[in-house]
Amino acid sequence: MNENSKDVYADQFLNHLRVERGLSGNTILAYSQDLEKFFAFLEKENLAPLDVTREHLSTYLDTLDSILSKRSAARNLSALKQFFRFLVSTGSLETSPARLLNAPKIPLRLPSVLSTSEVELLLAQPDPSTLLGNRDRAMLELLYATGLRVSELVRLKIQNINLEAGFVRTMGKGSKERMVPMGAKAVDALREYLLDGRPGLLKRRTSPYVFLNLRAGPMTRQGFWKIIRQYGKRAGILKQISPHLLRHSFASHLLEFGADLRAVQVMLGHADISTTQIYTHVTRERLKEIHAKCHPRP
Repeated sequence: MNENSKDVYADQFLNHLRVERGLSGNTILAYSQDLEKFFAFLEKENLAPLDVTREHLSTYLDTLDSILSKRSAARNLSALKQFFRFLVSTGSLETSPARLLNAPKIPLRLPSVLSTSEVELLLAQPDPSTLLGNRDRAMLELLYATGLRVSELVRLKIQNINLEAGFVRTMGKGSKERMVPMGAKAVDALREYLLDGRPGLLKRRTSPYVFLNLRAGPMTRQGFWKIIRQYGKRAGILKQISPHLLRHSFASHLLEFGADLRAVQVMLGHADISTTQIYTHVTRERLKEIHAKCHPRP
């Protein structure tokens, strides 16, 4: 087997994902690790990438069954499908040996969400009369109002906020920009923080970032994780509180109260609507719970 050709194909494919597909660094790293496993199998079988057949791939996937979960095995197959599709697109192969392979069925894992009353309880925990409580209330209100990822929240800059129009501009996965509306409560909390809380944290220094720590540096993901968990405990919420839980709740509650699925997809910054559809399952399960609890003949 030609080691150089293997490396060249892998490098070209990963560069394609990075430059043309605009995938995140973490996603590209995952694909790279999946390819490393596959190339180790090819090395053992003395095969080159262009000589791989559907049978070879089936044999390889069988070896993964004993060492990986169904979810991880499915991701490996997805990586191989995209890799061979790329080789077809470059003319290296006529057809993909992976095109007819089916991914293993993965049990649906619904994301946990907060109820609307739990959200209200959580958002009521920060004390806006204090410097940090003022900041924390603005962060929690904005997170629930927009469904931003925690990385997007802590990277938010002053220039990305339009309080008059009620929008934030954020850069999501794959460097894709989107505009997300804020509700009135989030706008009010953010305006109060920018007028009162943030100047106190800056201490006459300057920063392009909206949310700051006590050293006037940008809030970190880890720092905000600790903050939101503390408020969850204080509120007596038994669920594992995290920034992503508020994002899940944002999407689920929008759909529960009649929002359009594609509108939610745009606000969340999902490239594929199938990712957003998981929340329709959450909403259905929630409706079933309400029906079972409230109907006289459940």
